[in-house]
Amino acid sequence: MQADPVTRETFWTIGPVGKAAFYYLAAVAIAVFLYGTYARFARYAEGADDRFDRLDDLPGRVLRAARIVASNRGQFDRDLYAGVMHAFIVWGFLTLLIGTTILGIDLDLWRPVAGSSFFVGDFYLSYSFVMDAMGLLFVVGVGMAIYRRYTERDGRLWGKHTSLEDDAFVWTLLALGVGGYALEAFRIVGSAEFVAYEQVSFVGFFLAGVFAEAGVTAGMAETLYFFTWWSHALLAFGFIALIPYAKPFHMISSFANVVTRDEKAGVRLPGVPADAAPDEIGYASVDDISWRHILDQDACTKCGRCSSVCPANASGRPLDPRDVILDLKSYRESLDAGRTEEVEIVADGGESVVAAETMESCMSCMACMDACPVDIEHVPEFTQMNRRLTETGQMDEMVQDAMMNVFQNGNTFGDPARKRPDWAEDLEFEVPDAREEDVEFLWYVGEYPSYDERNRRVARSLATLFERAGVSYGILHEDEQHDGNDVRRVGEEGLFEMLVEDNVEAFGSATFETVVTTDPHSMNTFRNEYPEVSEFDDPVFHYTEVVESLVEEGRLGLDGTELDYTATYHDPCHLGRMNDVYEAPRELIRATGVDLREMPRNRSDSFCCGGGGGGLWMDIEEETKPSEERLREALQDTSAGDAVERFVVACPMCGTMYEDGRKTGEFEDDIEVVDIAELLCEALTAKDGVAVDTPTGADSGASSAAD
Repeated sequence: MQADPVTRETFWTIGPVGKAAFYYLAAVAIAVFLYGTYARFARYAEGADDRFDRLDDLPGRVLRAARIVASNRGQFDRDLYAGVMHAFIVWGFLTLLIGTTILGIDLDLWRPVAGSSFFVGDFYLSYSFVMDAMGLLFVVGVGMAIYRRYTERDGRLWGKHTSLEDDAFVWTLLALGVGGYALEAFRIVGSAEFVAYEQVSFVGFFLAGVFAEAGVTAGMAETLYFFTWWSHALLAFGFIALIPYAKPFHMISSFANVVTRDEKAGVRLPGVPADAAPDEIGYASVDDISWRHILDQDACTKCGRCSSVCPANASGRPLDPRDVILDLKSYRESLDAGRTEEVEIVADGGESVVAAETMESCMSCMACMDACPVDIEHVPEFTQMNRRLTETGQMDEMVQDAMMNVFQNGNTFGDPARKRPDWAEDLEFEVPDAREEDVEFLWYVGEYPSYDERNRRVARSLATLFERAGVSYGILHEDEQHDGNDVRRVGEEGLFEMLVEDNVEAFGSATFETVVTTDPHSMNTFRNEYPEVSEFDDPVFHYTEVVESLVEEGRLGLDGTELDYTATYHDPCHLGRMNDVYEAPRELIRATGVDLREMPRNRSDSFCCGGGGGGLWMDIEEETKPSEERLREALQDTSAGDAVERFVVACPMCGTMYEDGRKTGEFEDDIEVVDIAELLCEALTAKDGVAVDTPTGADSGASSAAD
């Protein structure tokens, strides 16, 4: 007598009629899913075309996206618990999906063609073990999500757009996972004897033992299996059919978002077509929203990571990045559903989808984009709305004044261009003119080191370092104009293009090898945006990158023992998060002998000073200034010993904001703000008396273009 094969019956207790009904419902569910998915992607095709020209090497993009999604890299960032949770859910779900597909291939393709089944023997045993193991991870992951959502009630998971859809999604996943094990247990009990090989299905086998101990007989198990099987199948079919119409669609849209991502998004803002009319600039209506930004909206999972890291949100400004994305999505979907009353996308007063003050609150720091696990491009989308405010004359008045100063004088202070090089007058040496002699480094000083008294000390310090190292450098004097980085981010695209033209012309008047900037904002726009809108393509570096190489070559003569106090370093958004310059500033600080302490939020997780995106020029009401919050963070992190004495920056804008934060937060007696260039000169002074000549009585506080 031949022994029963090592396998199981897929349609046990179902019968021919039930099997036919199953296939019919499966076909309907798949058809609804395919139609809904097609409709979604057809809607993207109706969006503005701003990215198709960037979708080169699509196979390579898909492979990179697969690696990113498979590794859960974005989920692990800043949150180990969420990373483990999501990894369990994703890999468990994919394994169950693949397992179901394999079973379908055996039933509907292999058996009819080959006349036999491969779902037997060792294959079946291996299949059963893997499915049980990965299914368990799936259930554990969903359980972790439920615990965090309903027991811990993590604040970032709840917000304006939280709905029953979110509850239905997570509980449906749990029901599908647990239901599969219940089916397995009822089948094992219903077989009237516990077959030894079924132990490979260790979770189902254990649950079967529990049911048997609870008094479930073989007949009861057979009946329960029938009803549980159909409940499980109908729930699965409903889930599949509703994927394109509800939150589960993020499983598709988020992957598509990662595939189509622009690695320079936010760092490099999209341009405006040369022939665009004023009413075509920015997002005036849903029709103006790019297909990529529609995809962004569909990819959002409401996880709140962007909200939790946004400095504007933390300081009490009226901006929650998640709400902006989902407000736009809700409005778009209401129009698609037949809404006839349209409102402005963004406006200052009156009814609009997004309020002007919300967009004005954005610091363009890209913390939201860095934290987003599905690569939503918040900053480019926000910029389009700022452009709309600019084109309709709804820009903040203080920003308007700053823009007018830039237009008339090339700087936000409104001072004459001829005063731009005045910062160098008190130096004991003459700063070379790059227009009159060939140089290795064309030094773009920037407006704050040129006009702001506090930051002029930074310019003099850097000039001293260049002289000390014997660097071939020069400046453009009055021909230097505002770099345009933040001009563009507040929505003034036309003025930005004018500045690009003027600065590129000024660069063309000099012979040099490399541009070096004092300000990371300047470095960012020269390096990433100027080449997009002009013929400028020279290498651009922040001064810390250049000076770090000088220190490494021994050209400054530092031996790392000059200063002996403690300090912390603040990563500027435009230097660190946007351009990945993290180590050069730290190496320079260590080269002075300073004991460098890291704040909890450092490198790509750095917390913005509040000055970006026009924040330096505005007077915004907020509960706590970002600069005060950051200084408080530096002072409270004393676990490694003595309190931090110096707060080191590498950005004039950051220096300005933190000097202001010292005053308003009453930290003037607790900590000193110092630029890296100043710190290096202090070390040189300690070593051999080399000093920077700072005029007596110079204002050590912050001043801004708004003053």
